[in-house]
Amino acid sequence: MKKISLLFCALTLFAAAASAQELSQADRDSGVRYLEQTRDAVVASVSGLSDAQLHFKSAPDRWSVAECLEHIALAEDFLFGNVTGNVMKAGPGAADRDFAKTDAAVLAMIPDRSHKAQAPPQLVPTGRWTPDETLKHFLASREKTIEFMKTAPGLRAHVVDSPIGQPLDAYEWLLFIAAHSKRHTEQIDEVKADPNFPKL
Repeated sequence: MKKISLLFCALTLFAAAASAQELSQADRDSGVRYLEQTRDAVVASVSGLSDAQLHFKSAPDRWSVAECLEHIALAEDFLFGNVTGNVMKAGPGAADRDFAKTDAAVLAMIPDRSHKAQAPPQLVPTGRWTPDETLKHFLASREKTIEFMKTAPGLRAHVVDSPIGQPLDAYEWLLFIAAHSKRHTEQIDEVKADPNFPKL
């Protein structure tokens, strides 16, 4: 009888932990909206720009709009590959993880351009595509990211370390992707706000 009672307690705790690691539909819908909003912001930031505007640099060591866009596209592929190839194969995080707090940290920290970061070599733009090709590549990649956010099971159940100093689950890594594109859309806006930015 004692063994049965212990088994029942263990199963109850396991079920509770599993339930705590389920992604709510509200969070999934919110994540999809954020991916869509940040996608649309990228498109709006580069639409209608001339070749001179796309390739203008405010200084030799600063990125142009075209380079920012290429970095966004490269990072989308890199980060999504990390989610599917690494994060989704990892184990669960702590049972008492504060999802809401960590979600909010990603949304606040990643777009914050007051904290500068150096892009890893594989994400440094090299002009491998034209701006039109880059935008098409980004849009195709973002569509895959959105579909994954909409349909993938277990997005809360897999957790790995992250550059922000705390472990992130797969859902939070998808938020990271969207927040990263927001960060560099703001960089594009900074380039366009330069007083020497070409008028045409």
